[in-house]
Amino acid sequence: MKSVRVRVPATSANLGPGFDALALALALHNEVVLEPADSVTVEIKGEGTDRLDRGGDNLVVRGARAVYERARRPFTGLKASCVNRIPVSRGLGSSAAAWLSGIMGANALLGEPLDRHALLDLAATREGHPDNVAAALLGGLTVACWNDGSVVAVSLPVPPEIRWVLLIPELEGSTAEARAVLPASVPRADAVFNLQRIGLFLGGLQARRSDLLAVAMDDRLHQPYRRQLFPWMEEVAAAARAAGAVGCVLSGAGPSLLAAAPSSAEAVAQAMERALARAGVRGTARALEVDRAGAVWEGE
Repeated sequence: MKSVRVRVPATSANLGPGFDALALALALHNEVVLEPADSVTVEIKGEGTDRLDRGGDNLVVRGARAVYERARRPFTGLKASCVNRIPVSRGLGSSAAAWLSGIMGANALLGEPLDRHALLDLAATREGHPDNVAAALLGGLTVACWNDGSVVAVSLPVPPEIRWVLLIPELEGSTAEARAVLPASVPRADAVFNLQRIGLFLGGLQARRSDLLAVAMDDRLHQPYRRQLFPWMEEVAAAARAAGAVGCVLSGAGPSLLAAAPSSAEAVAQAMERALARAGVRGTARALEVDRAGAVWEGE
């Protein structure tokens, strides 16, 4: 195989109560073409053009090298041509997509020595947590957890009548900073609160009861603490709900917000943009379909 083309979706983790467990794959993709080479070169178009590494420290290259090492094959180099549509540092799984692009692409170039579960374990280990990479690899709504150093994950169907509206502010967020504001422990009542809502969220989707999401997407484990980083979050979420959304939550570590809209997705998007602008922050909202296929590749 001379080259391989990989397409990986953006992901929105947590979805309110499912901290580090739930994630949703969205129809916004990065595409990467990988070719064997005698040295490392990285071409980047789109998001991150002015800031992402173009050498061996690029996450796509690091992911590819990890597969070569795991398969015990010599790594001489790689040419990676990246078309990035997933905004960087916005809580949309851009780093998970980069890791997975390199890992899946290198595995394909080597004749697939690693199975799908091994790819998930490797990507989650390099990323540091399994939620985004599980959704990016498997597609749909995923539930993922660590178990004895390995990832257990499942992809669940999402009712097509729910539209997902994504608000992407022009400002960036830091995952490290967003985690630093979280407490080391939480009250048991807050843990129970979230456990109940995770169950209601999954049950509501299975029963196609979008009305239940108004309660099910509430959270006490991370969003209350992250409001100090995004003081406009509550105002934007309130505007989304007033326009017809049943829930509006921080996407991953932020600053993007994700709203579930059974109807009037365009009105929800406009309301979110206006509320963000009133807070003095620019941003763009758009309705996105769920990516149900997950990461895919094809040889060239």
